[in-house]
This record gives sequence, structure tokens and C-alpha cells, in this order.
Amino acid sequence: MRQPGGAVPRHIAIVMDGNGRWATRRFLPRVAGHRQGVESLRRCVQACLDRGVQVLTVFAFSSENWDRPQDEVSGLMSLMVSVLAKEVAPLKTNGVQLRFVGALDALSEKVRNGLQQAERDTAGNRRLVLNICFNYGGRWDIAQAARRVAASGQEITEASLNAAMALAHVPDPDLVIRTGGEFRISNFLLWQSAYSEFVFSDKLWPDFDPQALDEAIAAYGKRERRFGKTSEQVVGRQPA
Repeated sequence: MRQPGGAVPRHIAIVMDGNGRWATRRFLPRVAGHRQGVESLRRCVQACLDRGVQVLTVFAFSSENWDRPQDEVSGLMSLMVSVLAKEVAPLKTNGVQLRFVGALDALSEKVRNGLQQAERDTAGNRRLVLNICFNYGGRWDIAQAARRVAASGQEITEASLNAAMALAHVPDPDLVIRTGGEFRISNFLLWQSAYSEFVFSDKLWPDFDPQALDEAIAAYGKRERRFGKTSEQVVGRQPA
């Protein structure tokens, strides 16, 4: 159905693209763009809290990102450790529950322990669920869900697969935003975004601000979500 005026999506997912290009345009190392991207994420989390969004899912590191230059990958891992050290306490105070989603076994023990501790520290929070997809891929998610269902002896159905997905603890995203001017989803939430609304922003992620978020939410509010039905079925009127 068409969203009522001012409607806020329950679950927003974001492909945070453009950190490297933001840095390159300023003659800075790519990791500087990722640091600035953390600032943008901090603003986005606060904006979601202020607007009543219940779930925010962000694509922080894909399973394909391991193929990037080693210094960038190492910088990202170090950045994750430092961000956890600084950000978990304020997130906890603001009622944010942290969840890390992906093939975390591939990460170093230091990084993995930090992620697990952050989850434990914020487990009781209910104001906003912040899912950080790290070493995540949509195809990986579907494959791991199928393995889990098969190992349990259940029949593989949409329902059983859905329950085994890495984001089974939250509803599917209503709105998926990709920044950076690209028009693809890059293996992000392939299963969960089947009926999501998409907004593509030309802004590089470090420049994405609350106003840009509001513009995406406003665009979402104008969409008619039919979930395979006709407009007439959605609004309960007879076709002309």
C-alpha cells in the first residue's frame, strides 16, 4: 500500500558506498574515507533514533572486499577495533542493540572477540537494532541457511530458509538505500530485499547526512507497496 504522509520505514538497510572515492578526491588514503564513513554512520544512527526507525542494517564489509589492497583491508580491521572501543558505550546508553552479521569465523580472534563483547554489552537494548554486516554476502547467507536447514533434517521451504537466515531476528527491510551513485545491490540482502523499496543516492557515504536520509524516507513514503497484488487489491477498490 502507499505509505501515509510522513511514514517512517520500520527497517532501513544501507549499502554505504563511496568512502574510497571520497578520500581519493581529497588526495587522502582510502582508509581516511572509511574513518569519515564512521562519522556518517554515527549521524545516521542518531537520525534513525530521532525518527523512530526500529532497525538499521548497514553493509560494512562484504565477502568480496578481501580482494581489495591489503593495506586497505588491514586498515578496515584496525578501524573496526578502534570504533568498537569508542562507540559501544554511547550506543548502549542510547538504547542501541548491536548485532554483527556475516561469516565472522574468518576474522581474527581479536576482532571476533570485540564483536562478541559488543553484542553482549548491548543485548538488552530495544530502541534500535543496528545490524552491521561484516564479511557478509547475500549468496553466502542463502547457502548457510540451506546448510542449516538440511542439517536439521527439515524440509527446505521458504519458511524454513527464512528462519535460518542471518537476519531472521528482524523483519525484512522496508527501504534499501545505496549511496555513491551506483545502481546495484552488490550481493547485499538478496533474500531479504525481495519486496523492499530502493533509493539510490548520488552522495558518497561520508557526505550522506540526515537531510539525505529524510529525502530517501520521503521518496519511500510516496511508493505503493503491492507485494505482488494489484493497486485495486491494495486499496480495496474495484478496477476501472
